[in-house]
Amino acid sequence: MSRTNGMARARSLLTSASVLGLAAAMFSAPAVAQEAPEAASQPTETITVTGYRAGLQAAAAVKREETGVVDAIVADDIAAFPDLNLAEAIQRLPGVAIDRDAGEGRQITVRGLSPDFSRVRINGMEALSVTGGTDSSGGGNRSRSFDFNTFASELFQSVVIRKTQSASVDEGSLGATVDLRTARPFDYDGFTVAAGAQVGWNDLSEEFNPRLTGLISDQNADGTFGWLLSLAYSDRAQLEEGHSTVRWQNANSFGGCTACVTPADEAAVNNAFHPRIPRYGRLVHDQERLGVTGSVQFRPSGVTEISLDALYSRFDATRSEQFLENFSFSRGGSATPELVGKPAQIVTAYEIDANNNLIYGVFDNNDIYAEHRYDELTTEFTQFTLSLTHEFTSRFRVDGVVGRSESNFSNPVQSTILFTNFDSDGFSYDYRQNSRTPAIDWGFDVNDPTNYQLTEYRDRPNYVDNTYTTAQFNAEFDLNEIFTLRGGVNWKSYEFDSWEGRRDLLLPAAQWMPVTAAMATQVTGFGNGLGMPSGNVTSWAIPDVGVVADMVGLYQRPLVPQTGNIRNVEEDNLGGYLQAAFSTDWGGMPVRGDFGVRVVRTETSSTGIISGVEVTVDNEYTDTLPSFNLALEPTSNMVLRFGAAQVMSRPSLGALTPGGNVSGTAYTVNYGNPRLDPFRANNYDFSAEWYFEDESLFAVALFYKDIESFVARATDTIPFSQTGLPASAVPSGTPLAGDLAANLDPLVDVSRNINGEGGDLRGLEVQWVRPFNFLPAPFDRFGAVMNYTWVDSDVNYGAAGSNQLTGLSRNSYNATLYYEDERLSARVSFNGRDPYLTQFPGRNGNDEEGKERTFNVDAAIRYNLTDRVTLTFDGINLTDEFNSQYVDSANRVSVYHHTGREYLFGVRYRY
Repeated sequence: MSRTNGMARARSLLTSASVLGLAAAMFSAPAVAQEAPEAASQPTETITVTGYRAGLQAAAAVKREETGVVDAIVADDIAAFPDLNLAEAIQRLPGVAIDRDAGEGRQITVRGLSPDFSRVRINGMEALSVTGGTDSSGGGNRSRSFDFNTFASELFQSVVIRKTQSASVDEGSLGATVDLRTARPFDYDGFTVAAGAQVGWNDLSEEFNPRLTGLISDQNADGTFGWLLSLAYSDRAQLEEGHSTVRWQNANSFGGCTACVTPADEAAVNNAFHPRIPRYGRLVHDQERLGVTGSVQFRPSGVTEISLDALYSRFDATRSEQFLENFSFSRGGSATPELVGKPAQIVTAYEIDANNNLIYGVFDNNDIYAEHRYDELTTEFTQFTLSLTHEFTSRFRVDGVVGRSESNFSNPVQSTILFTNFDSDGFSYDYRQNSRTPAIDWGFDVNDPTNYQLTEYRDRPNYVDNTYTTAQFNAEFDLNEIFTLRGGVNWKSYEFDSWEGRRDLLLPAAQWMPVTAAMATQVTGFGNGLGMPSGNVTSWAIPDVGVVADMVGLYQRPLVPQTGNIRNVEEDNLGGYLQAAFSTDWGGMPVRGDFGVRVVRTETSSTGIISGVEVTVDNEYTDTLPSFNLALEPTSNMVLRFGAAQVMSRPSLGALTPGGNVSGTAYTVNYGNPRLDPFRANNYDFSAEWYFEDESLFAVALFYKDIESFVARATDTIPFSQTGLPASAVPSGTPLAGDLAANLDPLVDVSRNINGEGGDLRGLEVQWVRPFNFLPAPFDRFGAVMNYTWVDSDVNYGAAGSNQLTGLSRNSYNATLYYEDERLSARVSFNGRDPYLTQFPGRNGNDEEGKERTFNVDAAIRYNLTDRVTLTFDGINLTDEFNSQYVDSANRVSVYHHTGREYLFGVRYRY
């Protein structure tokens, strides 16, 4: 991995930010102080900031006025969020990094904690939206992590990342609470219309991609009633091309090695790591995204406001994965002798590197697959929220929210067809020139479909539903000029439901079908910008999924339930809090803060299938979560903050399943663990923020999290009653079933998820925002927004040892250089993050799995033709950054894919 380059970039950026920040401190502040007397005698000049700078100014105001540590993004115009993808906008904030799928940001990591540890609220109510991804990107989302790519960014007015906890903020996050807010009619002054149209061009797919946005809002003359409707639509065609291996392994032995001279040579070849399924592939993504928001606000008096907000989003996608691959390396001895596995392969030439990798080899007796997988995917999200605020007196006020959100993900078609060329001789791969894009010779004409036989077809439809129902009430009373008491209750009901069925068929040899041209289609023009060695094939035959599926009656075959993904979790949370906020002077310095406690009771009911029997296990736990936040202003432009809190995050949905199996003869149980406790941690935060000029900020934040435990896999001997499983889960007629029938409580060996040992996490954030108004024209129109984050952790993974948290990049950074005048607004943004783990320990004998460093460059230009019409240009992924995944600290390639650059041209109108 390019760890050195990533660290060098980070150090370089941090150094630049530090130098610029020091320069601002040394020159700008004294200059203002010296000119102050003269300025006092001059008329005050009012400067109106618009565009991107206005968005920065509004975000800084949000940050400054909060008691806790927050960062924000505010739309710089009507329906004009500053990035095309919501996740990619959030990554501009300090401490936030994103993970991408199909070239788009999908999930976020905050301060090194993976997406499962952050909560998302939309218009004040917790919500969860999930979709499906490629297998290498995690596949279908069956976790608590939020998929941001299901929403158009234009639907939102602001994003606030809350990094510290107050008693008044809902529990459930170790990392951050992300507040998304859609637009409302009272945000605007009277009748408002905005519309936009863009067309994008991707240089890899060579497809045009349209985007349309619109907003209309109005209110009555006295401002007591208003309504708003907004819409965003996009249609995106994307190609993804590259090399992958589905990990490396060294299990099993080859059938022989004619290139080996001694038995020691042959042992070395058999013990070396090789790619499991070396392949090249193209993924064709077609994505259609529709989002609609509606809002009605009623303000019958100056002390009452009622808002009804609705959000609907539909994300439709198809994905076609087209691979040419050698499958024999991943097989051991096969129960079907005709399917050639590694024990039948003969090594005729080879080379092993210093890391025990078989980086070059020529092999006989290979089964070569032409694979075509086709998916249809839909996420439909609906949310309705009713909120109320009312002031009974100048000192007593209440507010409340009730609402429901529902996210339904369906993958009704997940069909794979496989053509096989059997016993192929002369296959070779060669990583010696490039460890990411090897030279591959397949040993036969891969473009001729008659060289294959139809051997396997399958379909795996699956569905995931997530539903939240929420009711919250808060009351606030000003006790005196210093203290305000706030308290409230919150009830939340959450349900997760997952289902999968399969209709898989591996044909016996007697039923293999010769492939005809009518059963196949072609991949052509493969490899643009990939950096493959010359001589690699750029076209090959693949199955035509629709033709073959109809021919074999794939969709008429019965579905077999996939019990591992048939599970359900119902979760009811009832919480209450009491908080005291204060604002006063301390030694002439303004000081404000809050302290309080939140108590929440969680009741779960987890359902899964164990040994063919559906079982449900209940659990409950109560958490008492104190918190304290303090903000001190030693000068008029500086804020010092301190926060301390006990926090919790509920267990992952997959870990809670009671599904698995019970052996009534061996007295063993293998399942998840529906009686897991939540993750709990003590959080400590300190920050210093210097607002040294208008629109300027220099901030440093330190944070530390002492996490009590992480879920680990363990085997224990415990009484059967402590598993939480009913006696019906034990196969009848077995000794264990007999013991339970006799009212005994026998000991069983249980492999399950447990609340294992914990770990700690510590980090540093540096943020610098500065318009260059101290420079002579025209350079005074430039400005910069920069941040850098360093995070480190030490987590005990049980028998696997200690390592970093998965998803944690030790260094990450963002930098935006912008220019803005009355007509033109332009900016270029740089984003980078260090390598990070995706799984520990790794699979197939690899010590870890992860992703390499990334460095992305985006650009945006806005030109105001008139006061109402703006021309737009956006450049996305201008460096065509690769998704580069690895296995093992020896840095073996797992995935090396790219999606190309995208350019969008458009026009926006506002009234």
